[in-house]
Amino acid sequence: MKTIKTDRLLAGKTNGLRTWIEVDRKAIADNVKIFRALLGKKTKLMAVVKSNAYGHSLMDFSREVEKLGVDFLGVDSVVEAFALRADGIKTQILVLGYTLPENVARAAEVDVNITISNMPALESLASESVSKPLKIHLKIDTGMHRQGFELSELPLVVQKLQALSSKRQAHLEGVYTHFAAAKNPSFPSYTNRQLQEFSKWTEALAKEGFHPVKHAAATAGAILFPDSHLDMVRIGIGLYGLWPSREVRSYAEYRLAPKPVLSWKAMISEVKKVKKGERVGYDLTEMLERDSKLAVAPIGYWHGFPRALSSVGHVIVRGTRVHVIGRVSMDMIVIDVTDVPKAEVGDEVTLLGRDGSEEITADELGLLCDTVNYEIVTRLNPLIKRIYR
Repeated sequence: MKTIKTDRLLAGKTNGLRTWIEVDRKAIADNVKIFRALLGKKTKLMAVVKSNAYGHSLMDFSREVEKLGVDFLGVDSVVEAFALRADGIKTQILVLGYTLPENVARAAEVDVNITISNMPALESLASESVSKPLKIHLKIDTGMHRQGFELSELPLVVQKLQALSSKRQAHLEGVYTHFAAAKNPSFPSYTNRQLQEFSKWTEALAKEGFHPVKHAAATAGAILFPDSHLDMVRIGIGLYGLWPSREVRSYAEYRLAPKPVLSWKAMISEVKKVKKGERVGYDLTEMLERDSKLAVAPIGYWHGFPRALSSVGHVIVRGTRVHVIGRVSMDMIVIDVTDVPKAEVGDEVTLLGRDGSEEITADELGLLCDTVNYEIVTRLNPLIKRIYR
């Protein structure tokens, strides 16, 4: 009976979960307002929800921003697009990544826009049997040198588009490019050059009677390059309340205040006292420099807590920042709660987010792991429950 009572007590303290992610609905709404305010009234807002909405839950986040009236959703794969349609999402969807030919007909059927970025993909559309014209967005390579048509291909692209349009196999819904170096306001020349090359495409298409939605800017471009807003901007990292780079933050934080919408929590599952001089964890990499009170949190690199945080990371317990001790394991970390004398089993551990006056940010974790905030949040295990509040 005692065990049952304890389990019920812990379930109350930790939502019945060992680890979970909380997402702030109000913060999402505030971030949408911030980016709407940057744009002209005729400029559409695409919410980029690829990669499980940057770790925030594809379905849940898409439902939130649909209610907030975004004009488009951007996904990486057509599989994500089909899942959104099956979940009842009605907002326009653009697949930003490659779409396999066998999925083209279904994309047309469920009203999903797909990206066409090379000649073989464009030519293959002529042999597709579709129930209604497929909505396509051309991806133009203006200097990123990843996806996209080169300027030299423009005449042939126009010819192919005209043939597809006349046969009602495809409709040119949009044309876009992607900036390679728009995250530092001190070096605008390359971005401006990309915009100039992109304008050659849009002007040529207009002369041939095509008037697609034009888009170029993602979060950094939307903040730093107002001339790149065009007909639509694609906002990803900014909607999640994170900055695309330190340079953008330094430039814009005095007038913009996006708020991180995600917090990641776990619980303390075990507490013990260990003597000074003892070593902790795999490979005995860390020796205790004092008699210590250690705690275990049942998360690890499988959950998305990087192994690179071994011995250098922090978490927050009862409003106090504490160290990660020794190696980050697959499913557990050890933390030093010596300075939190009341810490006990069932206490909440903040891995990412704020507790009292302390905060662990994705930027901080990215810096410690020699990576970027994007990677920290997108690699959070999708099986962890997301709780929208």
